[in-house]
Amino acid sequence: MPRLKDKVALITGGESGIGLATARLFVSEGAVVHLVGIDESRLGSAVGELGPDKALSSVADVTDEDAVARAVAAGVDRYGRFDVVVSNAGISGEMVPIVDYPSEVFSRTLAVHVLGAFHVLKHTIPHIPDGGSVIITSSVVGLIGPPGASAYVSAKHAQVGLMRTAAKELASRRIRVNTIHPGPTSTPFQDDIEMRATHLPQEEAAKAFDGMIPLGRHTTVEEIAHGMLYLAADESAMVTSHRLSIDGGMSG
Repeated sequence: MPRLKDKVALITGGESGIGLATARLFVSEGAVVHLVGIDESRLGSAVGELGPDKALSSVADVTDEDAVARAVAAGVDRYGRFDVVVSNAGISGEMVPIVDYPSEVFSRTLAVHVLGAFHVLKHTIPHIPDGGSVIITSSVVGLIGPPGASAYVSAKHAQVGLMRTAAKELASRRIRVNTIHPGPTSTPFQDDIEMRATHLPQEEAAKAFDGMIPLGRHTTVEEIAHGMLYLAADESAMVTSHRLSIDGGMSG
């Protein structure tokens, strides 16, 4: 029996990376998915790959509450509900010390991760049936505090606070709310962070980050997607207000 048979999942940041890998796995496990993102072309390609009978897409910047509300309404019009909500949209911000950090970039980074997740929860919660699942993609840096990434670190910690409050508010409906904390994961998004943090070419930067990970390698998007699947599926019915780390021991 597919683990997400007849489930409906909304995934923000669903056009690439962890979001798209999660969508692929969810569809393979019986779900239909509503992908929300900012890249219309990539969203269209993702729907084409997954199949228009299995996927819907909407363009929305998660910092724009009206755009999020419209996207959610489009999904509800088609599917009627969201059994699983994955708040996954994100940006990296700058990689500089606090004293040099541009305030507008700091604000934008928090807006995408924290205000964006808030908007997603605010507008999807009324359409999540009892027993549903909400997953917020945080990061290993939501558990630790490396230098040079103050906005990203702050945002990822803040998502944990939002998760904890939502988990308590929704517990009476058996809706579980959790964060997932990927370590360095092999994506263009992560490549960019690593090159800017180390000032090295991509392969050398990746090796430098491998040296920070006890298990000695980057995580794959498929490994993160399997963590998402666990939190989305019925096996995790008693897991809420939890921080699931998939980071090779980096936060240990």
